[in-house]
Amino acid sequence: MKYLSVLGSTGSVGTQTLNVVRNNKDLLGIKALAANSNIRLLHEQIEEFRPEIVAVYDKESAFKLKDSIKNNVSIVYGMDGLCEVAAYHAADMVVSAISGSIGLLPTYTAIENGKNIALANKETMVIAGNIINDLAKEKKASIIPVDSEHSAIFQCLYGNEKEDLNKILLTASGGPFLRKSKEELSNVTVEDALKHPNWSMGSKISIDSATLMNKGLEVIEAAMLFGVDYNKIEVVVHPQSIVHSMVEYRDGSIIAQMGIADMQIPIHIALFYPQRIKATYKKLNLFNKKLSFFEPDMETFYSLKLAYEAIRIGHTMPLVLNAANEIAVHAFLRKEIKFLHIPRIVAEMMEMHDLLKYLSIQEICELDKIIKLQTKKYIAKKYLI
Repeated sequence: MKYLSVLGSTGSVGTQTLNVVRNNKDLLGIKALAANSNIRLLHEQIEEFRPEIVAVYDKESAFKLKDSIKNNVSIVYGMDGLCEVAAYHAADMVVSAISGSIGLLPTYTAIENGKNIALANKETMVIAGNIINDLAKEKKASIIPVDSEHSAIFQCLYGNEKEDLNKILLTASGGPFLRKSKEELSNVTVEDALKHPNWSMGSKISIDSATLMNKGLEVIEAAMLFGVDYNKIEVVVHPQSIVHSMVEYRDGSIIAQMGIADMQIPIHIALFYPQRIKATYKKLNLFNKKLSFFEPDMETFYSLKLAYEAIRIGHTMPLVLNAANEIAVHAFLRKEIKFLHIPRIVAEMMEMHDLLKYLSIQEICELDKIIKLQTKKYIAKKYLI
């Protein structure tokens, strides 16, 4: 048996992780869960999976959950609670699926305690990749990617030498606004932006997919995860979402990983790596399928260009990119700003930032809060509609 702590158990990746556990009860078990404030769903998960400890980030929600739980589960709260779940002694692996930069410190804590990580929280590598990599090396902890694209790259690299790699081809669906012009995007609604054509995801990542910022963050994540220079990572728009990413080698060979658009597959792979355990998920039928690939429009969707710029500059610029984007996306979801304001706000926050170097993990967390507060004030002053 492999026992898990699941950070973000009520979110999209978290619930699908629990479904993988549900389908493999003889091989996987749950020791700890953590969520933000969805105590109704968390209560159901506790009843089914019987964890020993549960963290609720929102303190008030934690007390409500404690009052409603009959069995002998320990309820903790806040960032300390998330970190306690991440470090829980009885878990063999931590699934890091909390959305946003809030997932950084729990993931760091898990690695510090020698836990292997199934990583779905891309912000961890975006804003503190070098620190995380150094710590994982020191603690001999494995980081197995869960994002479908990074899982694909991980599989395509397996068994090959890093020096033979020519470039990574990171696929993007293009989101709901594929081939749209800036003029057509000027008045799109929140509802329009949430309609991803291929994937079922949370609201934040759906908006990031619509702006192509999600792909930009994935470029930075891939550079950090696989130790590859950003110049060797190329984004390829592939609307069918059948090829999840590719690796080109110096001999001209391109190895691609293909499958249906189902997050349970990369989750399954991460949880059982290095074994290939039989699964019953729907298989890809290639008959009558057409595959197309083309370059992204980085002028219309310039969030992707901003991400390349952030990793080129390095140091704290990827943190600023991520933090400003996180605040701008939530402002758009609340219908406080327009869709095209999102990348503009991110660009302006990056322009105003004085670069910092060699920060500790605590300083990174503090800077993240500062940039978010600055972005909120900037939006309130200049962009509210």
